[in-house]
Formats: sequence, structure tokens, C-alpha cells
Amino acid sequence: MGLPKQARYDLVIVGAGASGYTAALEASQRGLSVLVLEKGRTTGGSGNYMDGGFAVNSQVQRDENIHLDGQAILNKVMDYTHYRADNRTWHHFIQQSPKNIDWLLNLGVKFDGILPVGDGDHTMHMYTGRGEQVIHGTLEPQAKAAGAEVVTSVEAQHLQVNDGRVTGIIVQDFSSRDTVTIKTGAVILATGGYLNNPKLTRSISKNQHQLIPVNSGKNTGDGLTMAWEVGAQKYHLGTGQLFGGQILDDTRPSYENWQTQLNGAATQQAMLWVNQRGERFVNERTALDNFSHAGNALLTQHRVFTILDQHTVDTFIHQGLLKEMGTWSYMDDKLPDLQQELDAALARHASFITKADSVDALAQKTGLANLAATVTHYNQLAVNGVDTEFGKDPKFLLGLTSGPYYALEIGVGCFCTMGGLKVDDHNGVLDDDDLPIKGLYAAGNDASGVLVGDTYTVNMPGTQSGYNFYSGRNAAANVATYLSTSTSLA
Repeated sequence: MGLPKQARYDLVIVGAGASGYTAALEASQRGLSVLVLEKGRTTGGSGNYMDGGFAVNSQVQRDENIHLDGQAILNKVMDYTHYRADNRTWHHFIQQSPKNIDWLLNLGVKFDGILPVGDGDHTMHMYTGRGEQVIHGTLEPQAKAAGAEVVTSVEAQHLQVNDGRVTGIIVQDFSSRDTVTIKTGAVILATGGYLNNPKLTRSISKNQHQLIPVNSGKNTGDGLTMAWEVGAQKYHLGTGQLFGGQILDDTRPSYENWQTQLNGAATQQAMLWVNQRGERFVNERTALDNFSHAGNALLTQHRVFTILDQHTVDTFIHQGLLKEMGTWSYMDDKLPDLQQELDAALARHASFITKADSVDALAQKTGLANLAATVTHYNQLAVNGVDTEFGKDPKFLLGLTSGPYYALEIGVGCFCTMGGLKVDDHNGVLDDDDLPIKGLYAAGNDASGVLVGDTYTVNMPGTQSGYNFYSGRNAAANVATYLSTSTSLA
């Protein structure tokens, strides 16, 4: 807490998360005086929850006999994003990715192996201890040891730009409300995007009640707003890292439900999903092969409910799951606590859950007008063993015939946003004419609109996390070059 110690630094970094600390360490090791500003009382941000990062043909992959074709990966990405992603950025990102894993290894970061997600490639390098250990066990202490100053509970309010060049940043202490202007030759914005800013997330979905942030809670678009004020281009707003369903519980913080068995049963087992009319609307199984696709599907409807019967609940408890849960749900192959969690939610009158002895009664309680007809049709599909409606694998066609019955309302979980600022190869921030604002750079979520189209690249698992390290190092390296060649610093 408190204001920075000095009046001037070579580089000011806004945001003490994965990309911010990466940039701080890289820049400090290059001999720059570095200040890191964090508005929270604690550091790490949403990066604390990262599972693993993207790379192609790293040493870790080679050790596991995983060999990928970088050009084929690039082609897949461009096809997936309908060429809305920046081809040059992805080319450099792929080429640099094994070096960034080596960099982390040399710093002491450990990995638990490589995983795909759904039908994605084997590109996700799982961090031992997740992002929290990478940041607090490695990046943060080493950045501080290299000389970076970190100040928490302060707000970066405005950038100062003179003659098209960043010269300073205005900072306020949350406690004292004192304000100072810090002189600097460059600023890197690493504020984590805008997921916690409802006005901006309307670009993702107008159904704000469905979008459930599962992150640090601090990503309100501060860096974007400061950059836009000085002429930065608004770029690729509207893409979030959706990860499919999330119990729509307005009485608890979203992270409390994230890895519960109840949430897993409702969102990860491809059970019957119905909309606000009680009608089925998607192949629940194929949507889950790509969790951002599942999120997209859910957002096509105004409300969504998972329908379970007691037989299905008992199957998950005693016999096992129908599919793996995904990297964020560390569960066994059964859900032994599922009934207990259902009963607890009912006992506290949680708004997302409704129970009834019959489907007709459930329809009446929930107001899902066509639910009874939908369940009757779905049960017939299960008996026939063929989904003539949407083509779901028969393994996941579990009939709903044994009461009691449950309706669980789900929204769409979202871990982060991508985009807001357009950046060049140097991670320099561009204006509306695609010209750089000298001395202004962006990393992490604030800059990653160059990686995506309208849907997060789950086909390349670990993309966003890996980009935190790539963009943080890239921005810092180019800041060092810029400062060494600039002749008109503040």
C-alpha cells in the first residue's frame, strides 16, 4: 500500500498478474527501472487460477514423445478463427512458445505433463501448483529480486501523452486518496481485460444474467479505458473464454460452485438441456467437445435448465460418469457427494434448483411449458437408441423415468475476455490508423484480441495462458529497445 517511492521509472506496468509479472521480470533483467501497479490488495489476479499454457514442440512435449507440426497448428488456428486472428502474431507466438516454456523451466517452474481439452491438440502444459505457484512461487519473487517495485491498492487513472508519446501516468492511493503523476518512458497495460465490467461484456452477450465470471473479480477494463482515452483503437471486443455451463446461483460467489459435483453433473455430463420454453435446442454431447462452443450454444437461449431424474443421479453416484469432467474439475470417476449437494441446495432454497415428484409437476413449478412433451420425446429417443433430433451419441441418451426429478438452471461460466486493444508485432498499442502510440504497450488479456475470432481457441488448449508469457516478454523486450533508441523521453 502507499504510493510509489520514486517520481520516475523507465517502465510502469499496470496489473500484477501473469503477464504483468512476466514483463516486470524480463524488463528488470534487462536493466530497466520498473514499477508494477496493482489496484487489489493481493497480486496474481485471475492468473492464479491458470491450469496450463500453450506451446508447440517444447522440451516437455518432446519428453512425452509429442511432436506437432507448427505450420499445421497455424493453419488450424486460422481456419478456426475464420482468419480474424492475426496470422503474424500467431506465427511468432508458435515459434516463440517452446522458448517460453524453456524460460519458465529455467526459472524453476515445474509441469505435470501435457493435456488436450475436449477435441483440442496436446498443447496445454499443466503447471504444478497451477498459476498461483507460477506467479507467487516464481515470477513475483524473482521480479522483486531483480529490482521491480510493486505497489498494491493503487489505481492507475490516466495516461499522459505528449506529442504522440507516453510520458507519464496518474496514480491514486485507494486509502489516502492522494494522487501523484509518475514520469515514465513507457507503460505496459496488463490489467486482465473487462470480464467484470457489465457495460463492456454486453459485447459478449446481451443476456447479462447468464454470463457468470469465474475469475479474480478485478478485471473491469481499466487499461482499455486509459488507452482509449489517448486514442487507442477499440479492437475485437466480444470474445470471452467461455467454458460451458455453470450453475446459476445468485446467492454465492461463483467460484464456490465451480468444482462442485452438482455443477459437474449439471454442465459436464451431456444431460438433457432445455430452454425457457422447456424445449431441447442442441446436441449436448458434441457441444462439450469444445467448452467455448458449449458456452456459445447456451447463450443462444434466454434461460437454460439441465433436467435430471433420480436414476441418473444414482448412476453418477454409484456407477460412474459418462465422460471426463475437464481440466478445471478435479474429480474421480464417480460423484459420491452428488445427492448430498442436491439436498443441501434444496435445504437452503437455492433459486437455481427445483424438485418435483413428476415431470408435469416440475414443468408447473418451473414454468417450462413444453417440458413434459420434450421429456416424453427424449425418452422415446432413449428407448430407440437413436437421437433423430440432434444426433447425440446414444451413450448419453439416458431416459428420464424415475422420480423425483430435478431442474437445475445454468448460465455460462467465463474465465476471461480477449481483446480491447489492437497491438502490433512488438505488442505496441495501435491507434485507429494502425499507427503505434509511442511508449504504450499491452500484454495478456488486454492485447489478445489478435489471437481470436468470435470464439476462444479451445482447439489449441492453453492459448491465453501461454500468451500471457509470450506477450509479457515480447512487450518488455521491445520496451527496452524503444527506450534505448528514443531521444525524447520525458
